[in-house]
Amino acid sequence: MNSLGWLYDRFEENASRNFIIWREQQFSYAWLLTHVAEWKRRLDAAAIWPGSVVAILGDYSPLSIALLLALIERSATIVPLTASVKAHWSEFLEIAQVHVSISFMSREEGEISSRGAQVSNPLLAQLIRTGHPGLVLYSSGSTGKSKAALHDFANLLEKFKPQRHAFVTLTFLLLDHIGGLNTLFYILSNTGTVITTESRDPDAVSKAIAKHKVELLPTSPTFLNLLLISEAWRRHDLRSLKRITYGTEVMPERTLERIHEILPGVDLQQTYGLSELGILRSKSRSSDSLWVKLGGEGFETRIEGGTLWIRAQSAMLGYLNAPSPFDAEGWFNTGDVVEADGEYVRILGRHSEIINVGGAKVYPTEVENVLLQLPNVKDVVVTGELNPITGSIVVARFNLVEPEDLGQLRNRMREFCRTRLAAYKIPAKCEIVSGCQFSSRFKKMRYERGT
Repeated sequence: MNSLGWLYDRFEENASRNFIIWREQQFSYAWLLTHVAEWKRRLDAAAIWPGSVVAILGDYSPLSIALLLALIERSATIVPLTASVKAHWSEFLEIAQVHVSISFMSREEGEISSRGAQVSNPLLAQLIRTGHPGLVLYSSGSTGKSKAALHDFANLLEKFKPQRHAFVTLTFLLLDHIGGLNTLFYILSNTGTVITTESRDPDAVSKAIAKHKVELLPTSPTFLNLLLISEAWRRHDLRSLKRITYGTEVMPERTLERIHEILPGVDLQQTYGLSELGILRSKSRSSDSLWVKLGGEGFETRIEGGTLWIRAQSAMLGYLNAPSPFDAEGWFNTGDVVEADGEYVRILGRHSEIINVGGAKVYPTEVENVLLQLPNVKDVVVTGELNPITGSIVVARFNLVEPEDLGQLRNRMREFCRTRLAAYKIPAKCEIVSGCQFSSRFKKMRYERGT
């Protein structure tokens, strides 16, 4: 059995404090301890023993969090899956060779279903033999088939043993995301309070911040841009916020400037992490700066050919459905192109997203940063489109505030960009779209189109 005694001691010392406010109901750390024990009894009755592979179907709730802790203590391998990837559940359950699924989708108390799978994956079998708890996280699959990263959960939890500041935190990032789990265990290990919201709409999030005096909001640049566009910050009191952390994608400079302007007293901190490695400690140069210092205990970084490489003690054991991405010395190529200034780096974008126009590199975020300053532009996504002459051309897909003729928008855009971007970076093609251009993880969706 894996001991969480250090964590439970903290719960007992703060037994009366709220650990979560869920659907406007308060649940204390004493409640959490009681229901972790209740889950242990339920796991015994269902013959879910150490080494079992168990899927948790659902997002944050008091009982799902209690179950997560009980499964870690039982040395199970946990596969969290939220409704955002429901279309892939069958595939993901099969890849992870899940024995039992426990669903919170229709029953708040959790519905246990046996799947009867047998573990044959050598990596998974090796982890089970160690007696350690495991964690399987799936990549977003934006550049192909989703990969299943297998972690030793005990390694991931080591970073939370030093006690830090307790925040009232809104859990924006999902439970099946490395950032979401990192947020959850930061809150629990410091006996803070989890604030949940049924919707991740800017107004719903802002309302929850105002009502529950949220101090910490971990989120994405895409959501912060939506917050600006919606002007929900005008309708709700966000003065309780002390810190906003942002990651998962490159932050447009203009978005950061605007957020800093409207929330000048809030510490804006860039974060960085990957499903394969965990979340690194980070320190932004300042709240209005995109330069960030990455690393901390258990992490090493280096830049090779302009690309960030990381070696981490908390790195995954490997993929369940793909070859190992680590080199012989344990280094991982993140695929993120960066520039350096002493100890600080600035992330320019994913190598796979760079648009090659006649041999010249175009970073989508650089172009988006300019286009977001255009009047009548709600949001924009810049991608590449294959071209037989130049290799690729730059394409901009716009969401507009008010309807506008495409030709008029194209002319306005070209004139606006003429003095702000090199000619090859100016979009050669414009489109107006009506639907959202971000995923359920509030991350921009990019893809390069074929000819």
